[in-house]
Amino acid sequence: MAPGAAFLPRKKTDKLPAWLLVLYGFSLLCFAFVGVVAGILVGYNYSLPRIQSLEDYRPDVITDIYSDDNKVIGEFAVERRIIISWEDIPPYYLNALLAAEDNQFFHHSGINYYAMLRAAYKDIVAMRKAEGASTITQQLARLLLLSPEKAFDRKIKEILLAWKIERRYSKRQILTLYCNQHYLGLGIYGVAAAADFYFGKQLKDLALEECALLASLPRNHRMYSPIFHPDAALARRNYILERMVAEGMISAKLAAEAKAKPITLKPRRREDLAPYFVEWVRQSLADKYSTDVIWRRGLRVYSTLNIGMQEAANKALRDGLRDYDKRHGWRGPIDNILRQPPASLETYTHPDWRNMLRPGDIVTGLVVNAGKSEATVRVGKYTAALGAKEIVWTKAKSPAAILKAGDLVKLQIVSLDANGKTASALLDQTPQVQGALITIQNSTGEIKAMVGGYDFEASEFNRATQALRQAGSTFKPFVYSAALENGMSPDSPVDDTPVSFTDALGRVWSPANYDGKFKGPITIREALTESRNVPTVKVASSIGIKNVVIMARRFGLTGPMEAYLPLAIGACEATPLEMTSAFTVFPMLGQQAKPYFIRRVEDYDRVKQEETVPKIRKVLEPEIAEQMLEMLQNVVQNGTATAARSLGRPIGGKTGTTNDFTDAWFVGFTPSLTTAVWVGFDTKKSLGDKEAGARVALPIWIQYMREVLKDKPVEKFATGEPSDQLTLGDGHEANPAPRRKLFVEDIPAAPPAKRP
Repeated sequence: MAPGAAFLPRKKTDKLPAWLLVLYGFSLLCFAFVGVVAGILVGYNYSLPRIQSLEDYRPDVITDIYSDDNKVIGEFAVERRIIISWEDIPPYYLNALLAAEDNQFFHHSGINYYAMLRAAYKDIVAMRKAEGASTITQQLARLLLLSPEKAFDRKIKEILLAWKIERRYSKRQILTLYCNQHYLGLGIYGVAAAADFYFGKQLKDLALEECALLASLPRNHRMYSPIFHPDAALARRNYILERMVAEGMISAKLAAEAKAKPITLKPRRREDLAPYFVEWVRQSLADKYSTDVIWRRGLRVYSTLNIGMQEAANKALRDGLRDYDKRHGWRGPIDNILRQPPASLETYTHPDWRNMLRPGDIVTGLVVNAGKSEATVRVGKYTAALGAKEIVWTKAKSPAAILKAGDLVKLQIVSLDANGKTASALLDQTPQVQGALITIQNSTGEIKAMVGGYDFEASEFNRATQALRQAGSTFKPFVYSAALENGMSPDSPVDDTPVSFTDALGRVWSPANYDGKFKGPITIREALTESRNVPTVKVASSIGIKNVVIMARRFGLTGPMEAYLPLAIGACEATPLEMTSAFTVFPMLGQQAKPYFIRRVEDYDRVKQEETVPKIRKVLEPEIAEQMLEMLQNVVQNGTATAARSLGRPIGGKTGTTNDFTDAWFVGFTPSLTTAVWVGFDTKKSLGDKEAGARVALPIWIQYMREVLKDKPVEKFATGEPSDQLTLGDGHEANPAPRRKLFVEDIPAAPPAKRP
C-alpha cells in the first residue's frame, strides 16, 4: 500500500445457506453416531466368545446303563441328552421345527430382518413384548455362548454372534447343534432325549403328530408341556401342523389325520425298573471314575441285569410283601386332608398324580365320600369306586366302616378308562415289612436280577447287598457239607433226641426242633430235608464247630462268625448276595463263580475302559457237592419246600427261619440260576407266629421263578466232574467277546479276615 493511501475495507462476502449448515451438522452427527456404533460393535466383537469353540463343543451327555441285551435300564446325567447327527433328524421333525420357529432358516444369513421389524411394530402397538423374532441361529447363539436373560446388551451380542456362526458353519451343522442343545423340559436336552423320554422311542421312529408335539417345546417347554398342560400342548401341536400345510411341507389330508390323533405319551420309566441295581452300579463307578466323567462325559456301562428277570423280580417281591402285610390287617388311612384347612376335596392334588397312571401302579387316592355299599375315590382326573370286593382283605363290613371323606389311601390300579375318566382299583396299603431278592447265573456269576427293598424312593438301603441278616436254617447245608467232607454220608445215622450243651461259663443250652418234637434215629438226609435242628447241632458237635466256620468261609460268608454250637442252626449273619453266591456251589458241583454286575465300560468315544471276565474257584470236591445237590433236591421233593414242586422242574434249595420269626428265607436253584429271597423288618421284630420261610419267602420265589422259567426248556442238573468252560444256561454269551477259559483256583483252608 502506498504511503498516505487511505485504507479501504474488503468487500463483504455472502453467508452460507442455512440448509447447508443443517446438512453439515447432520452429517457430523451421523458420522459421530456411526463412529460410536462402530466402536461399540468393535468392542462387542472383541468381547464375544470365539466361534472356533463350537468346533470343540462337547455338551454334557448321558451315562447309560445297559442290560445284558444292551437295552438302556438307567442313566446318570446333569443334562439328559442323547447326541445325534444330521442324518438322524427325521424330515417330519425338521419341517415341524422350521414351521414353528424359523420358516426362512435356509434363506437368511442368521437374522430375519423382516421378522424383527414386524415384531418391533407389534411390540410397540401392544406396549409389551408381543412377538419374538429370533432365528434358529440366534437361539443357538444364546443357548451355547450367551446368558439367557432378556437385555439389549445380550441382543446385540446375539445378532453379532449369529452372523459369525452363519459365516463359519453350514445350515446343517447349525440345525444339528440346535437339535442337540435345546432344553425341552423336565431335565431333557435335545430332541433325541425328548423322543425317548416322552414316547419311549428313538427319534427316527416318531410319527408326524409326535414330531409336531416335540417341535412345540422350544417355544415354551412349560406352557406346552404335554404332561402338565395337555390341552395347550394339543393346541400348539395342531397349530404347527397347520403351519406345515401353509408352508407346503405336508398335505392338508395328512395334517388332518395327525390332528385327529390324541396325545399319547409312553414315557420309558427306566428308573422304576432296577433302582437298587442302578445305584449299586453308580457306587461302583464312583470308586474308579470322577464325578465329572460319570455325570457329564457319557460313559456306556454294560451290566449283567436281565430285563425280563428284573421285571418278574419286582412284581414277585412287591406282591409277596403286600400279601404278607394284608394278612396282618388294615392299619387305616395315611392321613385326612380335611384336618388341615383350607384343603378341600375339590382342589386337592397329590404328587402321585403328576405321573401318567398305568394298570398295576400303586398310587395315592383321595376319598370323596364313603357309604355302606361303596366309597368314591379320586386319583387325579380319574374316579374309582370301592365296594365290598375291593376291600375284602380288610375284613371290614362296609367301606364306611374304615373310610371317610378326606382320607388319603393307597390304591392298586386295575384298569383305566380315559374317555370316561374312571378307574377300576383295589384298596391297598404300603407294607412296613421289607424284603430282598437276588439272582445269580450259576456258571458265570452274573447278577441277573436284584431288588433291595419294597420302595427305593422311601429307602435307598439295599438289603440284597448291604443287610447282614441272621441266616437261620439256610446255614445248615454248610454244616452238612463239612460233615460229608469229614467222612459222613447222606445215610449216616444221627439221633433226633433231646440234648443239652454246657459252655465254658457253665451256661446250659438245649436246642429244640421247630415242631417241638423228636423223631429218634434218622439219617443226615432226613435231618436236612425236614430241617431238624437237634440232629444238625449234634453233627456240628461231632465234627467240630471250627470246621463248620472254615467251611462257611470257603462258601464266601464274611460276616461275624463265632465258633459256638448255635452257629450250626444259623446264629450268624450274611447278606442275601452272599447266600445266593454260596448256594451256586451245589449246582456247579463244587465250583463257585465270583459274582459281578458290570460286564464292560466304554467312554463317550466307545473306547473300552474296563471289562470283567468271569472267574470260578473250587469250594468242594465234586462228589461231595453232588451228594449235597441230591439232598437239597430232596428238600423240595419231600421236605420244607415241597410247594416248589409245582414248577415241575429239577429244583434244589433250603428254607430258613430264625428265632422268633424275625427272618424268613428261601434260597433255591435250578441248573442255571440261583435265587435268594429274604423277608423281614429293618428292626429286630417278629414277622408273626408261624410266618416261616416256607410261608413268607418261598411263595415269592415260586412266583418269580414261574415267570422266569416259562417257555424255557426243562434243564437237568449236571453230574460227574464240573466243566472249567464258561457256558450259559440261556444259550448266549455273557459278553460279546469270544468264549474263554476260566481261571480256577483252590480256596485256602484258613478263613479270611473278618469284615471291618
